[in-house]
Amino acid sequence: MIVRLATENDFPGFLSLAAQVEHWFGPMVEEPGFHRAVREHIAGSSALVAAAPSGTGLLGGLLFGGSAPTHHVHWLVVSAQARGQGVGQALMAEAGRRFGPGPGTIEVITFGADHPGAVTSGARDFYARLGFTPAEAAEPGPEGGSRQVFRCVVPG
Repeated sequence: MIVRLATENDFPGFLSLAAQVEHWFGPMVEEPGFHRAVREHIAGSSALVAAAPSGTGLLGGLLFGGSAPTHHVHWLVVSAQARGQGVGQALMAEAGRRFGPGPGTIEVITFGADHPGAVTSGARDFYARLGFTPAEAAEPGPEGGSRQVFRCVVPG
């Protein structure tokens, strides 16, 4: 696996990843706002991808933002076939190296505890393993499901 900054050539791969999770997050593949967000993150060098060594598609993608002392994981998806293989952890580690060395805070909005995707996706457990702790509730997702902020304090 190669974790690197995303390029415009990776845009179709982001759409492929998005298609795998629309049932949890609502429409993205056909949404101009999602296209714009991905392209803005790519242009701003704040989008990362995990690419297969064979060069056949993306294993994962991450959109990162914010500024010191508070950074945000705007979007993180690992392909279905690559889940549980350290892809998400590698993307988060690279994001920390590139965008947010401490001291500071990294925030992400993920599924609320009662959301059907909370267990199935493994997102809450994933962020907890990385040192994130549940914080306040967030606005419901586009599909109407509950969301919660998870926060990780990064020491200096």
